Amino acid sequence: MLLEGSCHCGAVRFQVDSPHPYPYQRCYCSICRKTAGGGGYAINLGGRYETLSVEGGEQITIYHALIEGEESPGERHFCSRCGSALWVYDPRWPELVHPFASAIDTPLPVPPERVHLLLDSKASWIEPHVGPHDQCFSHYPQESLAEWHERLGLVR
Repeated sequence: MLLEGSCHCGAVRFQVDSPHPYPYQRCYCSICRKTAGGGGYAINLGGRYETLSVEGGEQITIYHALIEGEESPGERHFCSRCGSALWVYDPRWPELVHPFASAIDTPLPVPPERVHLLLDSKASWIEPHVGPHDQCFSHYPQESLAEWHERLGLVR
């Protein structure tokens, strides 16, 4: 599925092919919550990095989060003008890019279930809305984003 996205001010626009476009995974870690999660979590999608095309790349700034005092190799891309979170790229998985669902302008499919992860990091004020088929994890689930889509027959 071709995803089109942009920042709030329109300085950055991007497209990426996504075989895994369902916004099902809610991450409550402090990094996602503080950089992209106004509701206390962020939702990343899965895309093929080789298909990422960007307009306005000169407006992008990159943040490397600190994890236990070490700089993460993961690159969180933001618009330097309006601060919109755009995508995460990690060179340890060079074939993947993870756009934030909040930056996508293309209508996204509604997931049949959700996964709430890193709940041990959620802020105290957050009460996750857990549906009857949702799964909850203190840390990371065993099932990857791609495996979740495959299990439910949702690969596009």
